[in-house]
Amino acid sequence: MNRINLIALGVKDIGRAMKFYKDIGFKTYEEADNPPIVFFDKDGTKLELFSLKALAKDINPTNPPVINTGFSGITLAINFKTKVEVDEFVKLVESAGGPIAKYPEPTDWGGYSGYFQDLDGYYWEVAYGDSWKFDDNNMLVIE
Repeated sequence: MNRINLIALGVKDIGRAMKFYKDIGFKTYEEADNPPIVFFDKDGTKLELFSLKALAKDINPTNPPVINTGFSGITLAINFKTKVEVDEFVKLVESAGGPIAKYPEPTDWGGYSGYFQDLDGYYWEVAYGDSWKFDDNNMLVIE
């Protein structure tokens, strides 16, 4: 099986992180203000928020990995069907308090792309490409 069903982000304050993601349009069935874990439904995959300390202990209870700050070398991406959707989403992120790391601009690969950070510092790319195609689940088709 070649798929990713769930992406887990370790966060410092689940309630704060959950509110941010709800404010930028992520959908969850969670109703508690500060649950131990949150799942968001996205087309084709799920995003999970989990306490950073609890996630480190889940990986190794006796010797959890060191929690660092700064760029981890991982970015997440949301691909859109138009440049307008990219710009509108960046405005939504900004209004929800998400720092914009790079406003969308034309790219050297012929697309349109920018970056924002969530409230825990995770970088997200928001992008559009003229030649992109999407399947029935709104997943980007890369051939």
